[in-house]
Amino acid sequence: MILHGRLFGLLAGGLLLAFIALMDPSVLRLVWPYHLGLLLLAWATYFLAPKGSQVRLERRFDRVMSVRVPNLVRLRVTNDGDAPIRFRLRDEPPEEFEADRQEFDLRLEPGESRDLRYHVTPRDRGDFFFRDSFIRAPAPLGLVSRQSRLPTREIVRVYPNLLAVREFDLLKQRGHLRQIGIRRSRLKGVGTDFESLREYTAGDDFRKIEWKATARRGRLMVKEFEAERNQPVILVIDHGRLMMAEVGPAEKLDLVLDAALLLSNAAATAHDQVGLLVYADKVERWIAPKRGRMQVGAIIEALHALRAQPIEPDSKGAFGYLAARWKRRGLMVVFTEIEDPDAARGMLAVLGPLARRHLCLVVTVSDPHLRSQLAADIETPSGPFLRTAAALYQREREAAHRLLNQQGVRTLDAEPEELGAALVNYYLRIKATAQL
Repeated sequence: MILHGRLFGLLAGGLLLAFIALMDPSVLRLVWPYHLGLLLLAWATYFLAPKGSQVRLERRFDRVMSVRVPNLVRLRVTNDGDAPIRFRLRDEPPEEFEADRQEFDLRLEPGESRDLRYHVTPRDRGDFFFRDSFIRAPAPLGLVSRQSRLPTREIVRVYPNLLAVREFDLLKQRGHLRQIGIRRSRLKGVGTDFESLREYTAGDDFRKIEWKATARRGRLMVKEFEAERNQPVILVIDHGRLMMAEVGPAEKLDLVLDAALLLSNAAATAHDQVGLLVYADKVERWIAPKRGRMQVGAIIEALHALRAQPIEPDSKGAFGYLAARWKRRGLMVVFTEIEDPDAARGMLAVLGPLARRHLCLVVTVSDPHLRSQLAADIETPSGPFLRTAAALYQREREAAHRLLNQQGVRTLDAEPEELGAALVNYYLRIKATAQL
């Protein structure tokens, strides 16, 4: 039973009777009957309030949700009773989610259904539970409401940003990848398989001109060659202590997983093989490269509950494990953190041998907060110190990346909002130039 303000207001009216009783003691006999009568009236009307058993609630959402982005939740509410019902509905998403709305005021005729929508934003990956829902139906006279529980408890799994993967697929179908910062690529390069002829456009290589077709059609025509397919792309993810650092609202590992899934989807779309190696102080997971969407699904499943660990990663053991299990030349995309030349030398010691056979790319996440520190106001007491510290850190980071590049290991350093698009662009550029 939920008591309403109207009941409390009427009960407070008994104070007026008590005040009158100070002047006329005979009125005192009315105070207790008045309050008791109100309580009995509230109790009686409670049993006249509609029961929650006549309301049916169905909750629908994606079986897998994406972390740190709004996910749609749909509710269908149906009145299975024989009488109209007015009530307030409260849905209960997991406590770890942020919801833009949870309560709805409804009035349903018998047999009527209503569709409701709201969004939830998970703050972390893993398995969570939607709890039971509740309805409050007011009793006649509005003194109390009957609260009922609807059994709607169910599990939801939160993954890295799968909505970005779906957006990539949709925009690719429509030819609008530029909207998310990915430059258009038809994945046609300097391979050996002839694909088609098209008209010459500014910037085309003159060596690709097909002179016979040009003579027949009276305009410059160029050959298109299909880029190599079935090339291996192996994602190597370090989830050691440095990946625990927070960049904005998320850990570096979360940002890395979003970018890794976007790349794996792009590679699968291009009919390349995709593999995965996850390590910290030991190799946690190895998925040998394969083609197809099912492989992307296996990678998503392997990563959805991955957590950064406060331990030193064993890169030597991880790359030794990889070298023993994969010999064919491929693109090794290593997600880790390299902050200074010493760390770069340590990475070169273990990655250098692989770089002689494979195309190795080290991907790191830069902190946008660094830019604000580099532009700190020197007029403030802390301004000069912030700018100096940020400049030194930036210089060390750039020196580390230069050292890797000089030894044949490529690097990609991007801020969180640009990381996924920058990584896919890098991959498409490698495909277009047949570097694998």
